[in-house]
Amino acid sequence: MQNKISDRTRKLLLVIMIAGCFLSTLNQTLLNVALSDLMVIFDVTPTTIQWLATGFMLVNGILVPITAFLMKRFSTRQLFISSMMFLLIGSILAACAVNFSMLLTGRMIQAVGAGIIIPLMMTVIVFLFPAEERGAVMGKVGFAIIFAPAIAPTVAGFIVEYVSWRWLFIGLIPFVAIIIVLAYKYLFNVAEATKVKLDGLSVIYSTVGFGFLLYGFSSAGSRGWSDWLVLSSILIGLVVTALFCQRQLSSNDPLLNLSVFKYKMFSMTTIVNVAITILMYADLILLPMYLQNGRGFTAFEAGLLLLPGAIINAFLSPVTGKLFDKYGAKPLFIVGMIFIAISMWAVIDLTSSTSYVYLLVRTIILRVGLAFITMPLNTAALNALPKELASHGSAVNNTARQLSGAIGTAVIVTIYSMQLAKVSLDSNGFATAASATYFFMLIVALIAFVLVWFVPKHKKG
Repeated sequence: MQNKISDRTRKLLLVIMIAGCFLSTLNQTLLNVALSDLMVIFDVTPTTIQWLATGFMLVNGILVPITAFLMKRFSTRQLFISSMMFLLIGSILAACAVNFSMLLTGRMIQAVGAGIIIPLMMTVIVFLFPAEERGAVMGKVGFAIIFAPAIAPTVAGFIVEYVSWRWLFIGLIPFVAIIIVLAYKYLFNVAEATKVKLDGLSVIYSTVGFGFLLYGFSSAGSRGWSDWLVLSSILIGLVVTALFCQRQLSSNDPLLNLSVFKYKMFSMTTIVNVAITILMYADLILLPMYLQNGRGFTAFEAGLLLLPGAIINAFLSPVTGKLFDKYGAKPLFIVGMIFIAISMWAVIDLTSSTSYVYLLVRTIILRVGLAFITMPLNTAALNALPKELASHGSAVNNTARQLSGAIGTAVIVTIYSMQLAKVSLDSNGFATAASATYFFMLIVALIAFVLVWFVPKHKKG
């Protein structure tokens, strides 16, 4: 397959898919800084407004486990265009929302498209590019996966402050429409659809298990860890997820093939990926909260602090991809974790007068570390698998990322809230609470640093 397709055709397909991935990933964190304004506009409580973020992750988390089946049942072209259509319809509905229910419905429809696109793109890369080229290709993909959520707060902060929240959705519509037109014209099928039977019980198990887990952890930040609904949701989620895993291991044609964990490289990179995702998403929430609540910065100013690091990250991602092809995963992981650990250590002693420039430089250090580790993690994981397991590996990888993102965010928000309850709610109090939370994140970073030393070394060919 790789030899039959010209370089120009492969590059064209990659550009179209990266553009779609960029918009999907941007959309995932675009509303984070707008939640406070939307709470006032639609006259809803913080617990209700959080569903705009929680609901998005719920739909993503439920959909990702069945993407391996969808990639067998439907062609590449059908899946990609469908995902973009969901994103378009959801954006139109949300932009026209006259009440919160309409806005939430539009957001959930957007999430359907976003849940399909990333695992689809990673699987396509495995089929189109030989192992020795995938690092460079995934480095380019890193532009979309890392750069988009990093610039989202800046873009959203500007739109909310100077235009209207509706433009968060209106602005997406023409870009999504252009990608759909390009996909209809240029996108080809990497793999054709085949008739495969869907294991209905596995779908029910994955939907209920992952759904309840994500809901429980996502609700913990607002309801508290002792809340009966949070505890019962997590317990039900764990029991049903265990049933799902048991069924996959005993099935001849599993919905999600867990045999990918027999490969040591895949297992180790997935564990490290969980820790890195927790740190990345937690920082994207904690830092703006500290800046806005504790220091009085606007949403735009808080978002702007993330922009230089995001730009540097975008330029570094293709470079680290090429370094991965040359030196393998382990050296890049070690370098990346050193930068990430330093960035966490730098904010464990925040004060009410910590300078904006200091925080900006620290965030750049974090983004350099993420550039060295995020996409190489995904590439190393998928390179470790035979092609027939590529779609399952991608689905497992993204399921782990969605779960760890939701769980990590909930844990960090809860720790931050608990620390705030111990201090006075002034600038010094907010700084103390943020510092204590970052100390917990430093511990996670140090654990990840130890884990990367157990990642197998690079093997040529």
